[in-house]
Amino acid sequence: MLKIEGLSLAKRVVQVKGNIVSDMGGEKVMLSIESGKYYNLGEIGGRIWGLLAQPALLGEVVDTLTAEYEVNRSECEQHVISFAEMLLQEGLIESGEDHGDSK
Repeated sequence: MLKIEGLSLAKRVVQVKGNIVSDMGGEKVMLSIESGKYYNLGEIGGRIWGLLAQPALLGEVVDTLTAEYEVNRSECEQHVISFAEMLLQEGLIESGEDHGDSK
């Protein structure tokens, strides 16, 4: 199973509440109320952010993205985990338990 810096496809993550997100011409931008930082999530990052409104396994996020976009699964896995790691480091998402039955 793909694993980068502590996150894996079997990790359940969810948005941390208290951020302001807006759609700017098809791309999501966000203001973290806690840190005061702005983030441009882009189109795909915004889609990932939306998928994390409810707790979701990162593998489920990859499943959704590969169904919606023409993208290689392996490349998608790497990008999703990398993006989630950045969100986690910035305190924008929180992670839960691992689930061994995930893809």
